[in-house]
Amino acid sequence: MREKISKTKLKMQLKRKTSSDLRNTISLALKNKNWNHIAKMLSTPTRNHATVNLTDIEIKTSVGDTVVIPGKVLSLGEISKKIRICALSFSSGALQKIKKTKSEIVSLAEEISKNPKAEGIKLIR
Repeated sequence: MREKISKTKLKMQLKRKTSSDLRNTISLALKNKNWNHIAKMLSTPTRNHATVNLTDIEIKTSVGDTVVIPGKVLSLGEISKKIRICALSFSSGALQKIKKTKSEIVSLAEEISKNPKAEGIKLIR
């Protein structure tokens, strides 16, 4: 069961973040009710953010999926499908491998702006 955290506490945690991209992403997520669980995950310390390898993405997705990763995508493994990957950041090796499959790479903030209802996404942590 998810622990309930108030928006006030999330906003206090947001003030301690130094990365402008991270602050912007959390602010956007807080404005959209459907993305509040992502805001909660991102407001934790950076060392607790998800790190997902390409192998995990390959196993847990199918062609055409939109994948949301509240953290960083790492380059261990390969991807053979064309999918849409939304994450806070990507390693350089992961970017190269993802581009080879012609998959779409999107920042988390951009996805929150384009899809405020969080429809059709698959969360991988």
